[in-house]
Amino acid sequence: MTPPSQRAFFIVSALLFFASAALTMLWCTPAPAMPACAAHAAATPHDLSSQGWPGAIASFVGMWTVMMVAMMLPSLVPMLRRYREAMARTGETRLGRLTTVAGVGYFLVWTVVGMAAFPAGVALAAIEMPQTAAQAVPIARGAIVLIAGALQFTAWKARRLACCQEAGRGIPLPSDAGTALRHGMRLWLDCVRCCANLMAILLVVGVMDLRAMTLVTVAITAERLAPAGQRGARVVGALVIAAAVSAIAPYVF
Repeated sequence: MTPPSQRAFFIVSALLFFASAALTMLWCTPAPAMPACAAHAAATPHDLSSQGWPGAIASFVGMWTVMMVAMMLPSLVPMLRRYREAMARTGETRLGRLTTVAGVGYFLVWTVVGMAAFPAGVALAAIEMPQTAAQAVPIARGAIVLIAGALQFTAWKARRLACCQEAGRGIPLPSDAGTALRHGMRLWLDCVRCCANLMAILLVVGVMDLRAMTLVTVAITAERLAPAGQRGARVVGALVIAAAVSAIAPYVF
């Protein structure tokens, strides 16, 4: 029988997921898909000048963080559950508090990544591609997606996936807030090593594209939670390669 604290953990996680998913949909639906890291609220010089850098960064980072919670929480929950179970075996009673701190540490790093991505997005949005080079953009985008799909079949991906599936089993001692925060950051490191190629697909297709966001989320979650994770990774890789080839073909042939 599931302990009450464990049930509360899953209920809170589910509520947080649905809330972040709903906010992401509200944020993204009015805006067209934006290539690369283009910011939701400051993708144009006009928007940037009207809000200023602090307001524009805050708007984008807020959107980015909520989006990351919606995307990554389904695959993070098993890591946090293993972390809670490992702490419980030591007699630790502050399971809820320390698990929350670990989760904050995980998403804190994603927030910093969003802050770093914002200036790059603004710079890319300000570049005016000449008409003669317009064809190179979808080809380059498709090539990145193709490489991301091919990486799903490599030994590197298999090692990273195995590491990610085991993340959270061991706990660093002593169990305090600082250690829990650092543990969450290490969970992020394991996570991003495993899903960097899939996240690259989202960045080049469009961070505001709800369809791309949903597909990448499903792919990341499936390959980590499925019993045969590596087989699932290969299936994802095959689908990604097929999509990349179909996207590039009209510009090549």
